[in-house]
Amino acid sequence: GALLALNKPPGLPILGEWLSGELSLSMLLPSLRRRLGLASELHVVKAPARECSGLILLSSCHRTTEKLQQFFTDARRRGQYPVTYHAVTVGVPAEAEGEIRTGLRWQQQGDAATVVPVPVPVPGSRSLAKKEVKSTLTRYRVLGATSGCALLQLQPKTGEYPPKYLPVFYPSLARSHCPTHFSLAFPEQLLVHLTLLFCPALGDHQYSSRVGRVLGVPFLLPPEATHTRTQVLDEELLGRLGLSPWQLRHLPVHLHLQQLMLP
Repeated sequence: GALLALNKPPGLPILGEWLSGELSLSMLLPSLRRRLGLASELHVVKAPARECSGLILLSSCHRTTEKLQQFFTDARRRGQYPVTYHAVTVGVPAEAEGEIRTGLRWQQQGDAATVVPVPVPVPGSRSLAKKEVKSTLTRYRVLGATSGCALLQLQPKTGEYPPKYLPVFYPSLARSHCPTHFSLAFPEQLLVHLTLLFCPALGDHQYSSRVGRVLGVPFLLPPEATHTRTQVLDEELLGRLGLSPWQLRHLPVHLHLQQLMLP
């Protein structure tokens, strides 16, 4: 069967429903299949979360899809990092490279669910057994830095149960927080981990408010004391980006799935 790689823009969800009126990749796949003259339907093997841009890997063969997804699972179990992201961050990490290890879990805040770090080095076995907490790890490396911003390479790994193949169009999952084709138990893992470095991703309007500053020194605010808001950037950076405060709210998150390891 065919194996295709596409570049997804930020903000495009993978799953969706016609009735919602929201465009999604799953709605575009039948037209893509017809345009390419493929006999079989296309399935998503790997894709970044809605808010991210980057590589989407598609397959027209069920067996190939299952083998590739199993390859990604096995690679993580062997300690490899088969998925690589690039991120532009507001702030430069203190160390040029390192690892971020923490437990993550969902927490309800008002009408929305948000991802919060668990303030223990290793989550309790009971929480892990109940799958309330996921043990997460991200390896990072600074590729470049200038004017208080950085380009980071990010390689995530998550202690998750093995993913199962699911059809691309699955309405109930489109409305849930459960990722089906992602390498992360939490699509927001990288965004949350970047805040723990005091370096939120540029365009992160969901978690960047957790990083505060006093006299230029960054510190972390507790998740329950923050709320979703347009990312705050200083006037110098706004000027370099050529953005007005009104335009800033439409700035997409600068997190890009840059590379996938294949067998």
